[in-house]
Order: sequence, then structure tokens, then C-alpha cells
Amino acid sequence: MTTQHTQKPIPVPDEASAPFFDGAKHGKLMMQRCKDCGAWHHPVRIYCDDCLSPHLAWQQASGKGEVYNFALMHYVYHPAWANEVPYNLTVVKLEEGPVMETNLVDCKNSDIKIGMPVEVAFVKLSDDVTVPKFRPAKKR
Repeated sequence: MTTQHTQKPIPVPDEASAPFFDGAKHGKLMMQRCKDCGAWHHPVRIYCDDCLSPHLAWQQASGKGEVYNFALMHYVYHPAWANEVPYNLTVVKLEEGPVMETNLVDCKNSDIKIGMPVEVAFVKLSDDVTVPKFRPAKKR
């Protein structure tokens, strides 16, 4: 019996998401922020959810937050993740307010706790695409 290696799908940046992915390639967590009310947004939007302004600009976020929620995936939904089961799907609430769906890295699944402080860690998926993941925050 042979095992066939399946490559994980890689996000394809488009015009709207390019600043997010360009920032990640340079180790920066870029998010949209409303020029009128200051609200932060993720994912990409064409107007502010808070004040409905169309005046959004890309700005670097702190990359700090906490675990808002998480689940451990035990079922293989895609063959590329077969060797990683169980893996975590984590929702991080950023200091700026928005939540991001991600994975925690550099952490055992059994150590993940809601409210746990985390910080961004960038993972290179290809020469063109780097994505933000999160890891437990270093103690200061």
C-alpha cells in the first residue's frame, strides 16, 4: 500500500486582501481601520461595520490577543491534514477588537485555554504566501 502526499491548499491573495498578505510576508499583521471612527476590521471590508464609512485604511495591528474559543479537529476533512490530526482551530480576539480564525502553534493542544494570552507568529506556506498564526505569549 502506498501513501500519496497531498499538498495543503494555499490561500490566493486577491486585490482586496493583498495588503494583508504583503504585510504577513514582512512580519506585520495588517488590518483595516476606519479613518472616521477608528474601528478595526477583519476580514476585509468595503465599509466600516460600526459607522458605515467607506474610508478604511490598512494599519499594522499589535499582533496580541487572547484565545476566544477553540476546537480540536479529530476527523480528517482534507487528506493534507491527515498527519496532523488532532489539530486546533482557534479563534483569537485581538487587542484591537476583531476576532481571527487561526491555529495555535508552538503549543500542545492540551495546553490551550480560553482567555490564554497569545501573540502572532508568521508561517511561510510558499514563496508567495505567508499567513499569521498565533502562539502563547512570551512572559514579560
